[in-house]
Amino acid sequence: MKKSLVLVAFMALPGFMMAQKKGFDYKFYGQVRTDLFYNSRANSETVDGLFYMYPKDILLDADGKDLNSFANGGFYTLYSRLGMDVKGPELMGKIKTSAKLEVDFRGSGTSFSMFRMRHVYFNMDWGKSALLVGQTWHPLYGDVAPDILNLNMGAPFQPFSRAPQLRYRFTTKGLVLTASAIWQSQYLAVGPVNNIPGTTSTAKSQNFIKNSCVPEFYFGADYRTLGMILGAGVHVSSMSPRTQSETENGVYKVNERITGVSGEAHVKYVKDKFSFSAKTLLSSNLTMTSTVGGYGVTHVDSRTGEQEYAPLRVSHSWVNMVYGSKLRFGVFAGYLKNLGAKENVTSLIGTGTNLDQLSSASAELTYNIPNWKFGAEYSWTGAWYGDNDSKGKVVNTHLVKNNRIVFTAMFQF
Repeated sequence: MKKSLVLVAFMALPGFMMAQKKGFDYKFYGQVRTDLFYNSRANSETVDGLFYMYPKDILLDADGKDLNSFANGGFYTLYSRLGMDVKGPELMGKIKTSAKLEVDFRGSGTSFSMFRMRHVYFNMDWGKSALLVGQTWHPLYGDVAPDILNLNMGAPFQPFSRAPQLRYRFTTKGLVLTASAIWQSQYLAVGPVNNIPGTTSTAKSQNFIKNSCVPEFYFGADYRTLGMILGAGVHVSSMSPRTQSETENGVYKVNERITGVSGEAHVKYVKDKFSFSAKTLLSSNLTMTSTVGGYGVTHVDSRTGEQEYAPLRVSHSWVNMVYGSKLRFGVFAGYLKNLGAKENVTSLIGTGTNLDQLSSASAELTYNIPNWKFGAEYSWTGAWYGDNDSKGKVVNTHLVKNNRIVFTAMFQF
């Protein structure tokens, strides 16, 4: 009953506000989306497999059979969404104001079929400069992302996150400069779950950036001309894994920090029915963006247990091509490589730290008419698992594969 009342109130909101507020313009939009999928193997995933990442490693039972070698699938409507774009009156007679509010039914954790914020922000634009405050795409996701049916949008090859941020943009003669300060909300970094030195138990938490008191920072530049975007950016994160340590001698207050610097370059070209896009990224501890990586312990204080860390470096690259309008055909390919740390590390903390390489290739066909999209996509993903050496690189690898098929139908309004 409560969900129905919330939905009715949200749908009635534009008309109500137009009747109450002068100088405002509202655009209401949304989609009803259904996804039917099949996997040939158990996978690292979220939302019961709707957000797919990569196949899990071999896990043998007492008879030597692989516990992760089984087919699975599902059917969901969780990524149906509602949104509203708002144009407001000019501020101080010269600053254009706007806002966006968009939700879906993804929920969080294990609570699905519930409203979840996607984009919630306001924007102030005074010509060449613009300031956005609120939650939207992480700058590393940016304006260049794969055009594919799978809801992971290319993750873990493509960073995927929506995050609260302050974003300033300056635009002149096709050049767009971006500076952002970013926090974490729904997409969180991975860190240690307890205070015992040398442990490897990990979990996602907001505490790592909260206790750091330092947001993530992104600085980027794009050149845009004649259907092309060409750009690059640098991302810096500095988080606090623990604030206390437990040793045999007692509990100690510690001051720990892990800092990572990541760089990316991207390109997108659109002409008539053809679209080409690609991105390459060298990441350092970007687990908050739905990808693999993390960090390892380089030193432990013998008395207090305070730890020092070094980030694991991961190389990500992807390319995507799409052609057509009513009938569209697209291909996607991604490659990821674990480059390890610059120093010797122990007690690795992160996701996919025993992955050496990931490769993925997919093809899709969609039928598009006004307000409707129907599509099918096949993807193959190979994951090379192995053992970590002294710098966190992975050796003695073996290949694990998954075949995935997705059918999607969308009504857009």
